Amino acid sequence: MSKDADQRPSFPAVEPDGLTCKQVAERVAAGQVNHTEDGASRSLAQIIRANVFTLFNGIIFAAMIVVLATGQWKDAVFGLIIIINTGIGVATELKAKRTLDRLSILVASDFYVRRGGRNERVSHDAIVADDLLWIRSGDQLPADVRIERSWGLELDESMLTGESRTVRKSGGDEAYSGSNAVSGLALARVSAVGSASYAAKLTAQAKVYKKVHSDLNEGINTILKAMTFVVVPLCVLLIWTQLRAVGGFQEAFQTGAWRGAVVSAVAGVVGMIPEGLVLLTSLNFALAAIRLARKNTLVQELESVETLARVDALNLDKTGTITDGGIVFDSLVPVSDESKERLERALVDVSHEEEPNATGSAILRGLSRVRPSGRVRARVPFSSVRKWSAVSQADGSNWYFGAPEVLLAGQEDEWPEPLKQVRALADQGYRVLMLAASPAAPAVDAEPVLPTDLQPAALVTCSERIREDALPTLAWFREQGVRCRIISGDNPSTVAAIAGKVGLTGDDKPRAMDARRLPTDTAELARVLEDVDVLGRVLPEQKKAIVQALHSGGHTVAMTGDGVNDSLALKEADLGIAMGNAAPATKAVAQVVLVDSRFSHLPDVVARGRQVMANMERVAGLFLVKTVYSALISLGVVLTAIPYPYLPRHITYIGALTIGTPAFFLALAPNTRRYKPGFLKRVVAFAIPGGVATALVVLAMAWSLPSLLGWNPRDPADLAQERTVCAIVLFAMGILVLARVARPLRSWRGALVLCFAAAGVVGAFIPPVARFFAIVLPHGSSAAATAGGLVVGLAVMGLAVGFLPRLIGRVLD
Repeated sequence: MSKDADQRPSFPAVEPDGLTCKQVAERVAAGQVNHTEDGASRSLAQIIRANVFTLFNGIIFAAMIVVLATGQWKDAVFGLIIIINTGIGVATELKAKRTLDRLSILVASDFYVRRGGRNERVSHDAIVADDLLWIRSGDQLPADVRIERSWGLELDESMLTGESRTVRKSGGDEAYSGSNAVSGLALARVSAVGSASYAAKLTAQAKVYKKVHSDLNEGINTILKAMTFVVVPLCVLLIWTQLRAVGGFQEAFQTGAWRGAVVSAVAGVVGMIPEGLVLLTSLNFALAAIRLARKNTLVQELESVETLARVDALNLDKTGTITDGGIVFDSLVPVSDESKERLERALVDVSHEEEPNATGSAILRGLSRVRPSGRVRARVPFSSVRKWSAVSQADGSNWYFGAPEVLLAGQEDEWPEPLKQVRALADQGYRVLMLAASPAAPAVDAEPVLPTDLQPAALVTCSERIREDALPTLAWFREQGVRCRIISGDNPSTVAAIAGKVGLTGDDKPRAMDARRLPTDTAELARVLEDVDVLGRVLPEQKKAIVQALHSGGHTVAMTGDGVNDSLALKEADLGIAMGNAAPATKAVAQVVLVDSRFSHLPDVVARGRQVMANMERVAGLFLVKTVYSALISLGVVLTAIPYPYLPRHITYIGALTIGTPAFFLALAPNTRRYKPGFLKRVVAFAIPGGVATALVVLAMAWSLPSLLGWNPRDPADLAQERTVCAIVLFAMGILVLARVARPLRSWRGALVLCFAAAGVVGAFIPPVARFFAIVLPHGSSAAATAGGLVVGLAVMGLAVGFLPRLIGRVLD
């Protein structure tokens, strides 16, 4: 809850006593509990199903069965990829699930119910039908209820109705799950729980496992769809071509050469499948979530990591983010003839609510020597929407307390001196509030309205504690090109003074604006925001409008918050970030929760997202190069009816050393480059030049070697030599592509490329490895042909990389 977990609040003495233990047990047995199937993470069965039953695994498994049917089990070793991919994927996601579920418990919302004459703290799922539920300011209603008694309860029902105005609730009124308690207190009887509640489906959309758009997954799915249309017909054509290459159908089946033909066809199919790409994607998302969880940052859905990488606009809520939420009462400055003692008594009375907000609590602590009069006839509790509260004392005095600009709206010309004092104090960084008097008593039963004859009586100054980590954190965001704005409901001058202290705009003075002067038109608002760093007096619906305006300007927006009034904006933002001590409604809509409420975690959050996305773009290009050259080589084989230039075990060996294993290292490397949409376009533009160059060189070798060296493709010995030369050239081209992906090479990346190049060469000299992967060391004419192929490959790669990207860029644009 918004209160400290170990702090038990005080409640008014009420009747009745609520359900007994026996009645609770009966309702639990009958299934009348507040349980919904919308957990924060996937179940074990869902994780296994998602990792086992994939298109990649299906194609690879079918290809493995076909090869095993030929009896050549060594060429089916690529089938181990299924076990490795699935095992790593399941293990990593299970670890992420355990971590996230553990953190979810830390930020889960508990509630107080009245049972057996006592107030008990229970979890969301432990609430049963007919429970007497306490509703406090900051709570999100967990079930449908009927109000029994109300102490000024006001609800924000915008998640249900879209209407942002708060609604006062009295005894007998109905209230629905998903509504947010903005102010006041109430005791209510639960009328519907779980899936039976009126708003179950609506609130499910605001819960933690919220699906987000993923540019990365969308790009990979596009590749998968394309592969589906290419692999099946090309596999059929390859089998037909390879059977013809060994003498036709009849001779192939009579001599048993069909086995080699099928294995050759499978080599083409397996090469086209970027088998590690899906694994690396889910693996990186999960590892990012685990690493963030170690720093008390809960990522509510793994795909949210991608959104972290795209953020270029960060809207910060001042209280709880820049400041630690701690407020200290500083002084009461009389601006009327009233005695200071009477003003202090009035201030204590107006602050002494059932559930005072942070400012009210600070005032009560600061004036603890002053006791409430105990003679309050009527009260209007504070509302963050109205920004004022009021009391009527027994002696007929009526006091209004709140933001000076709000209390004196329309009366500015009548009270120039008090307002001048307000501005002077606000410019010093104080939070300034006003205590005003009026002959008119506050309306309690009707919608509260300010009287028009308020007379300023005193100014109240409070100050906030600035977080120690605010200054370095904001400096990091400036360096990373993320535009930060502070959006607050407080006086803009006060917020601007705090923004200057924490270096929001570096050495420049923050540009502040009163949100009441903001335009309502989205396009105009977007233009205004470009020249504003600090916004004060912002209403909840304006926070949402600000996010929408930034969206219209093409920005990816993150929003931090901890109060109920932030929930609408957090839900609208691309990435909602809630503090761990935030209201339940705020944590429900956020995609990231800073469990220990430390603002300094945000650089880790953004940097981790950037690392994942920038590195995944690198390795996706690496995998797609193999897909491109395998498809082109297969097409060349089909069109010219030659034997496939390498075996499945060759592509397994080469892929492991030039793509699969290096990709894991590159995917986990540090990278802070901000991600921009267009993943698929950039990956394709990178992959095509390397893939085309590799395919041309390998095909050229396969076409020319038999005639140049007098090799007979139907002679197993000659075919083995030809495939060895082609495999060596393919390996060299793979190392060139790896070097291009790993740039800059004057670092550990260069050493990585050299290590895998050396591993490939050394493996060819180890007899068991060479025999298993059918690698024959070239000698004589085949050695000369290999050297020539390497030189040609280097030249072709240079030409392709130099000219094709510009041509591809024009086509894609």
